[in-house]
Amino acid sequence: MKISAGHPMRVLCFDIENRPLSYWIPDTPTAEITAIAAAWADDPKTMRVWLLGRDDPEAMLIGFIELYDQADMVTGHYIRKHDLPIINGALIEAGLRTLGPKLTQDTKLDMVAKSDIPATQEHLSDMLGIPADKYHMTQAMWREANRLTADGLALTERRVTDDVRQHIKLRAEMIQRGLLKAPRVWRP
Repeated sequence: MKISAGHPMRVLCFDIENRPLSYWIPDTPTAEITAIAAAWADDPKTMRVWLLGRDDPEAMLIGFIELYDQADMVTGHYIRKHDLPIINGALIEAGLRTLGPKLTQDTKLDMVAKSDIPATQEHLSDMLGIPADKYHMTQAMWREANRLTADGLALTERRVTDDVRQHIKLRAEMIQRGLLKAPRVWRP
């Protein structure tokens, strides 16, 4: 996919982890970002990771914005309804500029029409034979992660980076099999 003659598209794959922060109506919590991981689709070794409890929250957001602005397209699993809106909310709360419109490809929302199969990243990866596992976390592990302890930060980092690595492989396989619709512009 090319944007202009001679310019290969820069595709940023990313994922966030978040924890409940407060309840704004009964049983509906607000979210706080606990991790962001991002890597260029053509070079997963470029992985950048920011962790709440290790990194300054504002620096996490600014670091992500810098990559987002360099990208021609961003991709992830359920990013248009989950990750991007949560990041924008965090940017608003931090008094930073919000994300601008961006071409996106979402492996959940842009999958071809289907029925009766789960659309989780884990299930799709397993079904398509992707050789990258999702790091499973128990409730006890999530509690540790959300408390931002040293062990919890290590769990969160493994979870968020494994999700990005798995997504890169899943997206490539879905493209090869013709299972993804054309990218769409996300407008905040």
